[in-house]
Amino acid sequence: MSTPAGRLRRLLMVAYHFPPLAGSSGIQRTLRFVQHLPALGWQPIVLTTSRNAYERTSVDLESEIPPGTVVERAWALDASRHLSIAGRYPGWLARPDRWASWWLDGVRRGLALVRRFEPDAIWSTFPIPTAHAIAATLQARTGLPWIADFRDPMAQDDYPEDAVLRAAWWRLDRRIVESARHCVLTTPGAAQQYRQRYPEFAGRIGLIENGFDEESFAGAGPAAAEGPLQPGCITLLHSGIVYPSERDPTQLMAALRMLHERRVIRPGQLRIRFRAAVSEALLAELAARHGVADYVEICPPVGYRQALAEMLRADALLVLQGSNCNAQIPAKIYEYLRAGRPVLCLADERGDTADALRRAGVDAIAALEDAPAIAGLLERWLAPGASGLHTLPDAQRVAAASRRGRAAELAALLHAI
Repeated sequence: MSTPAGRLRRLLMVAYHFPPLAGSSGIQRTLRFVQHLPALGWQPIVLTTSRNAYERTSVDLESEIPPGTVVERAWALDASRHLSIAGRYPGWLARPDRWASWWLDGVRRGLALVRRFEPDAIWSTFPIPTAHAIAATLQARTGLPWIADFRDPMAQDDYPEDAVLRAAWWRLDRRIVESARHCVLTTPGAAQQYRQRYPEFAGRIGLIENGFDEESFAGAGPAAAEGPLQPGCITLLHSGIVYPSERDPTQLMAALRMLHERRVIRPGQLRIRFRAAVSEALLAELAARHGVADYVEICPPVGYRQALAEMLRADALLVLQGSNCNAQIPAKIYEYLRAGRPVLCLADERGDTADALRRAGVDAIAALEDAPAIAGLLERWLAPGASGLHTLPDAQRVAAASRRGRAAELAALLHAI
């Protein structure tokens, strides 16, 4: 397909995560690509879901969609909310995910967008598999080159837990790699895992990491000038979702109990703030069980720029990542690094999360599953001078991780295909 001189090439982007969805940092990846790609020669056309498909919504990011961007919303239902009776629904309604109903209208509207705008390529993004299923169908019917943005590994040996659903994910996983012109992961470990899984397609598997949005930090204002979050009380902030398995806070609570019993900390001296954790009930139950409720603060979601401003004022930023996610990096850590505050990482030293932080100059790391190690890390950090700990990220290394730079990597890949 030739491109008339003077017009941008066009990219059809299939994404569940898009404003006004609230509660997931994954929304930033698609939104920032949409913002930055036009300056790099590509005009996004967004195919997403109807608003009712989102469990939680917020208007705070809708104003950041560039004026004139085509956003097509295909009809979709959430099986768990719209199709369940007494909390139960047939499993086939949620394969490959709860928004499987999105596929039918997504394909219909996607083909209409192709006829109307004649895009030069298709891009789709996980973690909602139906987005890739829609893109795979569009690619098969149009022949357009397709970039599948896996972000994290999709099908895994023990995930999803349901065997029938897991088999469906494995089938889709292979179909994606066989059909897409290029597959993108967000961590070195995940990319290597896919190259080993599909050696015959290793040449079409690459890496585009997550990042931070400099313009959003500028919009957050001079938050640091407002002083600490809680004067007189050291506040560690975990901003974002706490997953019961992948970011299990149990041993962190046990570590707080150890420090309290040894009188290293006392109520009013230290507090861990969980912002928009989703697993609020789990956090409250664990804090009560370990007798450390006085050290834990559970806070509701706020707007994106408010969340960034809070990071800028925290005494330290807390990363949680289980060893069962060693090939993944929470998207939030790039914002943590840009915030320029001390970072404490509770993750496996052998995993990609710990490696990314070490490359940024942070070595305050302890395993999330090891309560004594967590207690030791916190005690060393709280000690005067924090001897031997490097918690502040290196500014030069952080600068390379901007969302604008990641969009340039995607544009280069699009031009190449």
